[in-house]
Amino acid sequence: MDAGVSALLGAAVGSLATIGSAMFTGRTAARSQFGQWRRQHRRDAYANYLGAVYDRDVALDAVRDALRTDQPDLREVDEKMKHFAAQARVVHRAAEFVILEGPPSVVEALYRVVHASGDLAEVMRRMVRDAQAGDTSRKAADTALAAEREHLLYQAVKGLRATASDVLGDSGIRVS
Repeated sequence: MDAGVSALLGAAVGSLATIGSAMFTGRTAARSQFGQWRRQHRRDAYANYLGAVYDRDVALDAVRDALRTDQPDLREVDEKMKHFAAQARVVHRAAEFVILEGPPSVVEALYRVVHASGDLAEVMRRMVRDAQAGDTSRKAADTALAAEREHLLYQAVKGLRATASDVLGDSGIRVS
């Protein structure tokens, strides 16, 4: 084989190796970029949901504050309940994005928050109905039950935060 053919074959092999290496590097970079893109979308979905939950909980605290007196201002209670209901719709909408982004471990943690939130809201709605009817017979028991359910909701949110943090690779970040 003469030197020209050998040089040509060497150049061809070198070119193929370079092309293969470039393809491998390109695929690796694309996977990395997709992973970063997905992580950012998940982070945004989780943060939006947790922010919406916080705003809804503040609205629910306002309802509870309005019910603290022996003779609550029912118009104020109704107004605060309307605000709470609007915030609950925002939470529901934000939950849909968390469900879409997943993964299943985060969705399971989300459903624990939804359940705990529903349990607390149920007690609060009963407290509002009782206040509207002028019935104070369950007020002390419902106030204690609401505090207990608020603690369970806090624990569920804390669990969601931890699960989301693990999924995002931020396992060193914990908010107590």
